[in-house]
Amino acid sequence: MADLTPEQGDVQGVIARLFVHPVKSCAAVEVQEAWLLDTGLELDRAWMVVDPEGAFVTQRELPRMALIRPQLKTYEMVLRAPGMLALHVAIDEVEAPVSVQVWDDQVKAFDMGAVAAQWFTDFLGRPLRLVRFDPEQQRLSSLKWTGGVAAPNQFSDGFPVLLSSEASVADLNERLAAAGHAPVGVERFRANVVLGGFEAFDEERLEDLYIGTEDGPSVLRPVKPCARCPIPDIDPQSAQSSPEVGDTLRGFRSDDRVGGAITFGMNAIVTEGAERIVRVGQPVWGRYRFD
Repeated sequence: MADLTPEQGDVQGVIARLFVHPVKSCAAVEVQEAWLLDTGLELDRAWMVVDPEGAFVTQRELPRMALIRPQLKTYEMVLRAPGMLALHVAIDEVEAPVSVQVWDDQVKAFDMGAVAAQWFTDFLGRPLRLVRFDPEQQRLSSLKWTGGVAAPNQFSDGFPVLLSSEASVADLNERLAAAGHAPVGVERFRANVVLGGFEAFDEERLEDLYIGTEDGPSVLRPVKPCARCPIPDIDPQSAQSSPEVGDTLRGFRSDDRVGGAITFGMNAIVTEGAERIVRVGQPVWGRYRFD
């Protein structure tokens, strides 16, 4: 229903926060606005760290990746990490074409050169390289989950956009507090779009999510609950891991839709209104899905 108005929606809210993760599994960049493309927010997971064989690496095996903090400027990305000089990476420059692996996909990419490779190798303590997604490559999200819609993404785990909400994080934090644990931030869940004004876990119940951009509604379709690995247990400020977040989620977030896996957040695809700017504060609305 491309003509669904906010008044016709079952739920209404706003975009509360926006995050771009330029380098897969490194820290997020919080932004006030971003281009929404078919592949997600512009520059989200555009770069990735790989081993000498071209296989991707993440915080799952190298938690210190959480300490690598990107900054996006007009023509470059600047990476900073404790004890390291800043690494400047030109946004529109690449070096040799390479083939890399992300999950089960073998995709075309570009190596970012020896200086970037040495920087990651020095900080993370093993031979690594930085690569950039080849925009000529089409890496599609799972057609099983998109209902046959061809939804491209770059180096994300599998879908263009990850949704969460302030209310869902607040619900989790209430449960953490009841067990004597400190609250956590939404950054641990690596969402792109954080919704405000919704009830907890409403993002999982929506048929479509409409965003009121200046050029008309953009539409995101939540298609798959985000199954969680140990990354939410990693404190993004210290890179230290402790089990309380995962343990708490296991108490109430087993999801039959993904074989009983623990889920938090919803993977979404862009079905209408790509090539538009989404901003913090823009209205969002949608109708509940009834399966």
